[in-house]
Amino acid sequence: MSVTSYNATGRRKNAVARVHLREGSGEFTINGRSFEDYFPTVALQNRLLVPLHLTNTSQNFDLKVSANGGGVTGQLGAIRMGIARALCLVNPENRPVLKQNGLLTRDSRMKERKKPGRPGARKRFQFSKR
Repeated sequence: MSVTSYNATGRRKNAVARVHLREGSGEFTINGRSFEDYFPTVALQNRLLVPLHLTNTSQNFDLKVSANGGGVTGQLGAIRMGIARALCLVNPENRPVLKQNGLLTRDSRMKERKKPGRPGARKRFQFSKR
């Protein structure tokens, strides 16, 4: 008997997360660390588990996540999207609930590039009249 694995990718800002979801007891690791260790605050942990709570599958699957690039918020958003996409592969009936809560929509906002002759993307150097 082989256990089926569902793989999905999530992206946000410059972060990319590859999610490997398989049936199990609810074990959750990110880059080889427990998710409580990787996201230490309760607020971050709750935002991460939203797709699992909406589909009532928090204890049904083991999640192994590989996240790289970006910062804390970007990685959290990428992992969240990857989990939601993987849950759609597990059961297509999960899709309407996840889509309604905006978990399947890619947040395309990126950091604006720095322009030449400026200290930042839009900031200007101090104006001197004399």
